[in-house]
Amino acid sequence: MILLRNRLRTYFVTGYKSINSYVALDVETTGLSPRNGDRVIEIGAVAIEGQSIVDEFSSLIDVDKMIPWQVQQVHGITNEMLDGEPKPDEVLPEFYKFIAGSILVAHNASFDISFLRHEFALLGMSLNNRFLCTLKMSRKLYPYLPNHKLETVSRYLLGRSCNQMQMHRALDDAKLAAMIWIEMEKI
Repeated sequence: MILLRNRLRTYFVTGYKSINSYVALDVETTGLSPRNGDRVIEIGAVAIEGQSIVDEFSSLIDVDKMIPWQVQQVHGITNEMLDGEPKPDEVLPEFYKFIAGSILVAHNASFDISFLRHEFALLGMSLNNRFLCTLKMSRKLYPYLPNHKLETVSRYLLGRSCNQMQMHRALDDAKLAAMIWIEMEKI
């Protein structure tokens, strides 16, 4: 099921978006490389206006590809969870509308963007949004952190535990990326 909540963004009605429109996103995949045939099996994204999350998008995606056991151990998504979920040609056009005109924000953006570009290309679409990487930003702004994993950076910046969030699931990781990006923008 595709989740769209809080349709506050004006482009749904008028096609207009503010100049400061950002979408933080994350994908979960069947492996590490679209060149090796790996696919996106979950997309999570949140729209950011000013300092607030105003909308979200989330969907599992059935790509008819087996998820290796070791990959299942990372994100917890099983082959059975994808049975009956929408196919890429149902999810990606809706996601494209969600991100239209926005600057994309992701932690290790090159990974997520490469997978999304691949998925869009399979449907004859392109992804031309500009993007920002919170991983690169955190390395520059906080070189003293022991590592720059999403969880480490979010605990440092937000000063609270991420225990309520399910790490390595797309929507929660997108929310964390949004929150740390909002904090980094305050500097």
